[in-house]
Amino acid sequence: MTWTQVYDPTDHWWLSTLVAALPIIVLLGLLAGLKVRPHLCAIAGAATAILCAIFVLGMPTSLALSSFFYGSAFGLLKIVWIVIAAVFLYDISVATGQFEIMKQSVAAITPDRRLQLLLVAFCFGAFIEGSAGFGAPVAIAGAFMIGLGFRPFQAAALNLIANTAPVAWGAIGTPVHTLAVVAALNESDLSAMIGRILPITAIIVPFWLVRAMVSWQETFEVFPAILVVGGSFAATQWFWSNYVDSNLVDIAAGVASMIATLLFLRFWQPKRIWRFADEAAVNAAEARASIKHFSAGQIAKAWMPFAILSAFVLVWGLPAVKLAMNQTTTPSFKVVMADGKVRPGPAGWDWPYLHAKVFRTA
Repeated sequence: MTWTQVYDPTDHWWLSTLVAALPIIVLLGLLAGLKVRPHLCAIAGAATAILCAIFVLGMPTSLALSSFFYGSAFGLLKIVWIVIAAVFLYDISVATGQFEIMKQSVAAITPDRRLQLLLVAFCFGAFIEGSAGFGAPVAIAGAFMIGLGFRPFQAAALNLIANTAPVAWGAIGTPVHTLAVVAALNESDLSAMIGRILPITAIIVPFWLVRAMVSWQETFEVFPAILVVGGSFAATQWFWSNYVDSNLVDIAAGVASMIATLLFLRFWQPKRIWRFADEAAVNAAEARASIKHFSAGQIAKAWMPFAILSAFVLVWGLPAVKLAMNQTTTPSFKVVMADGKVRPGPAGWDWPYLHAKVFRTA
């Protein structure tokens, strides 16, 4: 049994769009509106998607269920391990006390809440998005900001805004890889085109981020820093996506933006240190004096796991290293298909009851 995809099952584009969005609406509605547990929301969203596919799009039940299990396996084998590794890294940093040193090291750079927001939510958040994705930046960078003194809801909301610019290349480029496969597009061309659009967003988002927290006047007080943050991120994002690869765009841009901003802040600080209304107004010297300071060695040790992560991801993204690792780790056995022919490419099996059963239409 085969099935051809239908893109307008209701003959009304707006209604078909609404039906296609139903799984997301159910998921977010239960999660944000009714405060249902996340795993139950995910099950409800998946069930909605299956029902829409069967009863609205006319997909055969066997193909719909097989697609569900295929998608689940894809998520477990290609995505979940990335998130687990990133959260594991974060948990180790917290359990060993190194995360506290990381927070204090950022506070020592600048006591200004606007600049802390840019460094943590935008720069560090982009790095976490590139290495983990799937909400990890909001959780990890949000916890970072709460530790600095930001309110929990405020930290979450601001991190969601900051995550706009890097999200296309999250989790080591997973969205780009997946879209290239399902849409039958050239991955390099797709990444390059995204990299010519999103840098504009990357310049706007830091300004929007600060403005969401403070007034227009207070935003323009740190406008030079905003330009450095957004400009360095956008330039690296454009260059990496167009001339290197789609794996490390966010990681490279986040690191480059953080380094550029740190160097800039060594020579420039706003005339007025902005703090929350319930915090005492202090100058830069007084604010730094109230912060617990650590040695350069302690700070380097605290940040070392994330530096090692960056180095390893950078190295394995190099074509020569990637080729060598693929040749070493790819199973050498061959899979014989039902017609007696050897399956081309790496060892693997076509998904039962789904392979060559679903066709696209223009």
